[in-house]
Amino acid sequence: MLINFLLLSVENFVCDVCHFARQKRLYFPLSTSKSKKCFDLIHVDLWELYLIQSIQGHKYFLTIVDDYSRYTQIFLLKQKSQVDRFWKFFVTFVQTQIETIIKIIRNDNEAEFFMTTFFANKEIVYQTSCVNTP
Repeated sequence: MLINFLLLSVENFVCDVCHFARQKRLYFPLSTSKSKKCFDLIHVDLWELYLIQSIQGHKYFLTIVDDYSRYTQIFLLKQKSQVDRFWKFFVTFVQTQIETIIKIIRNDNEAEFFMTTFFANKEIVYQTSCVNTP
């Protein structure tokens, strides 16, 4: 299994976690569009650790994935209310250290990401994914 995973190219990679978790989604065709450069489009999601929290008491983790490069950043959170702090840190980090701006953020309709004033000030377009689509 590990060898097969390593042989997959980035273009052909499909995440099967939701399929294995037996989550349901509405049917829609797979998208063939891809962003043209790093940080044009960022996918974010907040996950809850259902069974066991970390030794330091973290119950959630925030994943941030760049659509172009598939660069992934994970932040451990003790509370959902920490999302805005870590997200603002990441946006600032990209602007200062990588010297680029995030153009679009896409999320699955989670209330923690409704930071309209922040997105407007940073000129970031906020998009939500299809309903019932993990």
